[in-house]
Amino acid sequence: MKLLTLPLPPLLSRLPRPPRLSSALLGATVLELAVLAGRLAVYPFGLTPERRPPTRPAGTEPGSGGATALPVTAAAAPPPVVLLHGFVDNRSVFLLLRRALIRNGHDHHRHLESLNHSPLTRDIRAAAGLLGRHVEEICARTGHHRVDIVGHSLGGLIARYYVQRLGGDRRVRTLVTLGTPHGGTAVAPGAGVHPIVRQMRAGSSVIEELRTPAPGCRTRFVSFWSELDQVMVPVETACVDHPDLDAVNVRVTGIGHLALPVHPTVAAAIREALDAPVTGEDTAPADGAASVA
Repeated sequence: MKLLTLPLPPLLSRLPRPPRLSSALLGATVLELAVLAGRLAVYPFGLTPERRPPTRPAGTEPGSGGATALPVTAAAAPPPVVLLHGFVDNRSVFLLLRRALIRNGHDHHRHLESLNHSPLTRDIRAAAGLLGRHVEEICARTGHHRVDIVGHSLGGLIARYYVQRLGGDRRVRTLVTLGTPHGGTAVAPGAGVHPIVRQMRAGSSVIEELRTPAPGCRTRFVSFWSELDQVMVPVETACVDHPDLDAVNVRVTGIGHLALPVHPTVAAAIREALDAPVTGEDTAPADGAASVA
């Protein structure tokens, strides 16, 4: 049996050869596929809203029968953390991150809640307004005046709009974003179909609103961006670049877009960002850039 090699037609011979994948990109792609498979497996468990157990009244201890305890200090009771997922996703995306925070003691000191926003929502502004109502309810229920938010992809953009355009900076102490298109992305799946995805493209009215001045914004921003994020084009669009905002951009190496909320190294860095005191809490502000291997 002979194997024949057929010459390429002249047109095909002139086509550029596809670039060779680097080992880092190949590894990140394999990890992305594994994360996607896991996400599809747990997706049904995040469709329903999270159960919110009754918050323990301030000044009491578990098992004390309602006995009054010493007032909880700010160091012992940091702000609640609100987890906000991305497009066509749900709260199940934060399953591993939540476990990482709980495993490191946050469950005993910090209130954690995951919110679902509907994929039928057609406007980032409307989603931001709904987030604001959720934050007010959380503050009223927990007795805290401020919260921290961790948002993945679209979730981070919704949270930023709430903070920067709807006065949410009075409620949000720290906003952590993971692979969020702060400057708009040239790659937006379904951009011609879903209005809220079109708003994530560079030059959209929402992105342009976020470029407007925001003097006196009280929220600290920590943005994680990956050099191998294939959804953020260019990858630097996931950085916060605004002269009025107190922002630290953290470069992540070796992983892609889907892995950002589940990677243990990123989870550890998120924990550090949430634990760090904000500017004005007896510390100097960060220098504005960092990196995570």
